[in-house]
Amino acid sequence: MINCRLSTGHILPTPTYKSKPCNTGGGGSDVSSLAVLLEEGKFGRYGGKFVPETLISCLSQLEAEFSSIAHDAGFQMELATTLKDYVGRETPLYFAQRLTEYHKRPNGEGPEIYLKREDLNHSGAHKINNAVAQAMLAKRMGRKKVVAATGAGQHGVATAAACARLSLECTIYMGSKDIQKQAHNVSQMKLLGAQVNCVDGTFKDATSEAIRHWVGNLETVFYLSGTVVGPHPCPTMVREFQSVIGKETKKQAMEKWGGKPDVLLACVGSGSNALGLFHEFIGDKDVRLIGVEAAGLGLESGRHSATLSTGEVGVYHGAMSYLLQDQDGQIIGPYSIGVGLEYPSVGPEVSFLKDIKRAEFYTVTDEEALEAFQTLCKLEGIVPALEASHALAFLSKLCPTMANGTRIVVNCSGRGDKDLPTVEGRLKQGMDL
Repeated sequence: MINCRLSTGHILPTPTYKSKPCNTGGGGSDVSSLAVLLEEGKFGRYGGKFVPETLISCLSQLEAEFSSIAHDAGFQMELATTLKDYVGRETPLYFAQRLTEYHKRPNGEGPEIYLKREDLNHSGAHKINNAVAQAMLAKRMGRKKVVAATGAGQHGVATAAACARLSLECTIYMGSKDIQKQAHNVSQMKLLGAQVNCVDGTFKDATSEAIRHWVGNLETVFYLSGTVVGPHPCPTMVREFQSVIGKETKKQAMEKWGGKPDVLLACVGSGSNALGLFHEFIGDKDVRLIGVEAAGLGLESGRHSATLSTGEVGVYHGAMSYLLQDQDGQIIGPYSIGVGLEYPSVGPEVSFLKDIKRAEFYTVTDEEALEAFQTLCKLEGIVPALEASHALAFLSKLCPTMANGTRIVVNCSGRGDKDLPTVEGRLKQGMDL
């Protein structure tokens, strides 16, 4: 049984407010201050704790526990074993030979394309890296109940699996529109023992309801954040647990060709898979970091999720970052064919990387993502998630500009089983590309 109720708006805080541009504390591409900013839970002007006073103590406790596990050899060993034996890490860094040939110029030159195969993780996406770690943290803190929100369903499945493994009660909030699109993942969550609560709307509405559930039960419930948004320490915690992606990539690149990648490419919704790949390389200024947002039906249509490309600075779900909002500071509903990209804000660290110009951000449309989805299927025998297909689609624009032999790593953040009904529906509508 799926429980369904109407969302009553957004919290932490309500309403959102707009912030005028201000100095980011250095500009350019200087990243030397990141360690200090991390310690304070702020990235330039972004991040922070814009929450009710009742949440401060709970967040401080979470921060203290998170800090303690960094120096806890037992926890780190258990996590490493879990990632290896349960999640299936390390994931391959795969040379996509046919995709590389496809993107070569007429003279036979072009970059080499590698895929970081997060789609091969248990549960089919990068989300499990963070879910198992936070579930372990919840148990360490004595919590027996976990609540989470999910959009495309990958975080919901990962959380349900992690909770089943650790005998934790699991409640997942999911938007009604997403439930209709992602029936496959809803079934998996229920089979794994989770209660799935339906909220009228999409991921942003489900997130609000999950936070309300948490706020009303702070002493017994652990809120398992799935991405790099929300009040400190949530963005930092998720990014840290996802940084295994970049750490493995750096090691594997050294083994394969004795150096670093030249370009890292990832889709960006709220930012967890992008930061997971990017973070290990932030200090390597010779490595380009490129994030790709969802342009949906086109930026001019207003039906998109291109927060960094079109948004303004404000506060949403407990932190300051870029977000989609109107002139009155009210949230503009996001849209993308990849429902995991449908979030009106983005992580504070991602916002900071944009401002200091350490990372570049571009957009691709639904149509371009669908074409890239089909291309990878036919050339490499890999079915990518529609979210990851946005990053793959940008290769058509990027590769013609790259020198021969440039090495590009694309984060294939999830597999596309969940998206087959959506793709088939679009193709029947005449969008067979």
